[in-house]
Amino acid sequence: MSVILGLWPIAGVTTVGVSRDDARSTIAAAIDAGIRRFDTAYSYGYDGESDRLIGEFLQADRDSFELIGKAGQRWTPDRKRVVDGRPQTLTADVEESLRRAGLDHFDVLMLHSPDPDVPLSESAAAIDTMRRSGKAKRIGICNADENQRKQFAAVAGCDAIQCPLNLLQQDSLDTLIRPAAADGAQCHVYWTLMKGLLAGKIGRDHQFPEGDSRPKYDVFQGEKRERAHRIVDALRDIGSGIGRSVASLSIGWAVSQDGVSGALVGARRPDQILETADATALDASTLAQIDQLLADV
Repeated sequence: MSVILGLWPIAGVTTVGVSRDDARSTIAAAIDAGIRRFDTAYSYGYDGESDRLIGEFLQADRDSFELIGKAGQRWTPDRKRVVDGRPQTLTADVEESLRRAGLDHFDVLMLHSPDPDVPLSESAAAIDTMRRSGKAKRIGICNADENQRKQFAAVAGCDAIQCPLNLLQQDSLDTLIRPAAADGAQCHVYWTLMKGLLAGKIGRDHQFPEGDSRPKYDVFQGEKRERAHRIVDALRDIGSGIGRSVASLSIGWAVSQDGVSGALVGARRPDQILETADATALDASTLAQIDQLLADV
């Protein structure tokens, strides 16, 4: 299955109104729909809410699931998220994430982002040490450019990367995904639905509630947002003829790209993940149709 449930939305940091009951119901719905890969991080929640929630579901049947964990970002006491790639911090945070989840290892452990104040080689070596000690089966790096990926790989190898990719933002295809895949790394892409904009649920006159972080993104403003709405309108027309939703087509386009091995998709309610759980790669005709509309719009 192409979809990886990203647990950031249910952590309740930037998602307005998320409840613990909704979070549990969303994870349960994802599992019932066949999703077996989940993505968490030490900083997903002010007190590890993401780790704790997913651990409730994975402890009893650990081998049936793949859990991706990340360390290298954390919260200050006044709730500001900072990058911290010091080896001692990475080690402490990975161990704490596993304790929160009640698990003994991650299937994939990733450096959440390079720390400009710490040599990347030191952070990579710390992640590799945790792999060697059994806290992870495979390792990788997120939010890195191609040069940083190569630096990480030179020290520790690189089994996986995470980077943005969606219909509106395609730069990573040539700059990172294809070279990483050529070196044997799995490529998990995020922002596939661009914070819900490419799910077809946000209208032109949508008013975001106070505290919602999405309006600060450039793609939600001015002509870029209007172009996104035109693309969504066209996707809706395409989907109506083949029985696929706008969200399914958006994810399907991403996982159809060479080198992409999975799409991180967030959800805060069961109905949201049930709409996208079975999104698969597109047939050649539909893919060509979407590529043409992107060129025209």
